Amino acid sequence: MKIEIRGWRNQEVIICGKYESIKDCLQKNKGKSLQGADLQGANLRGADLRGADLRGANLWGANLWGADLQGADLQGANLQGADLRGANLRGADLQGADLRGADLQGADLQGADLQGADLQGANLWGAKNFNKYTTTPLYGMLDQPGKIIAYKIVNNRNEGIYNGGLVYTIGATIEEKGADTNEFKNCGEGINLATLDWCMREWKPGYKILLAEFTKEDIACIPVGSDGKFRVYRCRIIGEKNLKESGLLEAK
Repeated sequence: MKIEIRGWRNQEVIICGKYESIKDCLQKNKGKSLQGADLQGANLRGADLRGADLRGANLWGANLWGADLQGADLQGANLQGADLRGANLRGADLQGADLRGADLQGADLQGADLQGADLQGANLWGAKNFNKYTTTPLYGMLDQPGKIIAYKIVNNRNEGIYNGGLVYTIGATIEEKGADTNEFKNCGEGINLATLDWCMREWKPGYKILLAEFTKEDIACIPVGSDGKFRVYRCRIIGEKNLKESGLLEAK
C-alpha cells in the first residue's frame, strides 16, 4: 500500500512509496532523517530504529513496545502517551522530549539523556538503568539543611484543590503519617506540596497559594520525573503568597 510520511508542522513529504506498513517503511528507509515526521499513533512495535533521527517527531500515542531505539535522537520528540514498554532506549537522546503519560515499564534507559524531558504521569515502573536524580530538580531538597519552604495550593475552604479533607490554615502543623512512598506514583496519599511555578499553573480565581515549611526528614516521596509535586509526612503552614506580587492578580 502507499505510505506517505510528512512533517507534522510543515506537511512536507519526507518518505513516499509502497510498503507493507509504516514499520516496514521506516525499516527500509533506515538511515534517512525522520526529523519532524508525523508518526502519531503509528504501530512500530518491535521496530528496529537504532540510531534513527527522530528529532522533533510526533510519536504521540505510538506503539513502540519492544522497539529498539538504541542511540536514537529523540530530542524534542512528542512521545505523549506512547507505549514504550520494554523498549531499548540505551544511549537515546531524550533531551526536551515530551513523555507525559508515556508507558516506560521495563524500558532500558541506560545512558539515555533525559535532561529537560517532561515525564509527568509517565509510568517508569520497572524501567532499568536510569538515574532518577536526573529526572527532576526536586531531589536537591534532600541536601538542604534546616527548614525548607514549598507551596500548597488550596481552594476557598483551605482544602487541597483535588482531594479535600485536610484543612490548611496559617500557623497549623499538618501531619499525614500514612503518606504514599511509592516514587513511581505521581500523585498519592499524603500532603502534596509543589514548587511555586506548578502552583501558579494550577491557580484559578478563588484559589490561594500557601507557604509550607518542613525539613528533608519530613519528605515522604519525590516521584520520579515529577513536574513539581512531592509528598511530605508533615509541614507547618507559615503564610500566604502575595498573588499580586506573583503576577496572578493585577495590582491596583
